[in-house]
Amino acid sequence: MRGGGVAAGYWNAKNFQPVANEDGWYPTGDVGELDAEGNLYFKGRKKEVIVTPAGMNVYPDDLEAALRRQPEVKDAVVIPLPRNGNAEPCAAVILRNRDADPEPIVKRANQSLAEYQRMHTWVVWPEEDFPRTSTQKPLRSVIQQAVQAQLAHQPPDRMPSSPLAELIGRITGRSPSRLSPDANLESELSLNSLERVELLSALEDRYQIDLSETRFAAVNTVGDLERMLQGKPPARAPCHYPRWVQRWPVTWIRLAVHYLLLRPAVFLLGWPHVEGRQNLRGAPGPVLVACNHISDVDPGFVLTALPAHLRHRLAIATGGEALEILRTPPASRSFMGRAYDRLKWTLGVSLLNLFPLPRAAGFRESFAYAGESVDRGYSVLVFPEGRHTTDGKLLPFQAGIGLLANNLQIPIVPMRIDGLFEVKQAGKKFTRPGQVKVRIGVPVQFDQGSNPDWIARELQKIVQVL
Repeated sequence: MRGGGVAAGYWNAKNFQPVANEDGWYPTGDVGELDAEGNLYFKGRKKEVIVTPAGMNVYPDDLEAALRRQPEVKDAVVIPLPRNGNAEPCAAVILRNRDADPEPIVKRANQSLAEYQRMHTWVVWPEEDFPRTSTQKPLRSVIQQAVQAQLAHQPPDRMPSSPLAELIGRITGRSPSRLSPDANLESELSLNSLERVELLSALEDRYQIDLSETRFAAVNTVGDLERMLQGKPPARAPCHYPRWVQRWPVTWIRLAVHYLLLRPAVFLLGWPHVEGRQNLRGAPGPVLVACNHISDVDPGFVLTALPAHLRHRLAIATGGEALEILRTPPASRSFMGRAYDRLKWTLGVSLLNLFPLPRAAGFRESFAYAGESVDRGYSVLVFPEGRHTTDGKLLPFQAGIGLLANNLQIPIVPMRIDGLFEVKQAGKKFTRPGQVKVRIGVPVQFDQGSNPDWIARELQKIVQVL
């Protein structure tokens, strides 16, 4: 700030100490944020910012405001508790009714906060008010010392649960008691495969890191999980979602290329025999297409089999890691090699409307993009097996198709390609018309909130019998 009301400095015992820089600006120590319209929002004092172990900045004012909105809370102060060299937010609350249980109150406040902002530790302040300065500001250092002392003297069964215990309790629906490092995730905590996926997702949200499913599969105990989290996490490598491919003029170019190049190419490869197209007469779209996966040319046969109103507006999910390598090739590639990779990425996303569906992490962003595409009237094609079949038989459908079905809540069209694996195994590039068959099943829809694992199994049964 700068102006006539700002002091130039102050005198101490020996000399004059300026408080403003040479241009007259005085740093107040406050943190603000400008929105797109130019409004300035006060976020809090810079010295009071809590930096979490994941490196995220948490402003106590935001958390205190969420607590004060609860009718049972008279006042609240959020202070930092040391954690792994940084800190976690801890709430000290003064309740209007001292007999009230603070846990549901804090959890209700957490619902209005981002995952990384949420308070997993809290205490009830024992007095009628917080200690304050002469200007009525809470003495945060005194409050922090008192809170730490209070937590240190709580009996074990009253200790607040750790963030990890809270996450496991929220996912499994079981009480998040204090966890032993030797507690086995499966035998003692009874985490099934779907709950492990949900825990992986929740940990990525809370700590803002990518956790490879391959690494996570090797985690057996709580101690293994804590050691993985304490290790230096890899930098988040977000995939890119090219929304411009669903706008004019790319949509017109894609339509022209489909009829001028792609359909003639499928005709040369082996025009498929399509069964069950009548099942889509009452499905105006958008729909979620779930098909078995045999080779890289599968999308061409699916597009050929679908009726025009679905074919013209179809977004295709593909391997996120492979697609990202094309968009951002490694520096070890030559200049021409990198240019060629970028060209393949551009043609793939624009002419086939591809979008990344990562295998290791980051699938939530992919689901969000799929939802945006559906909102724009696009159907979505997913290969639930996640990889090509190696023996012609269906691979297990991944639970991700169930999560996506729950998110989108649109009809699911089961499809099956037959005959292509035999052509692939024989090493042929072309085959006679009709040897490849594409069967389209009756669209199905599952109730929202259905178990994703169960949805995946049911869809696999449907595709199996097509």
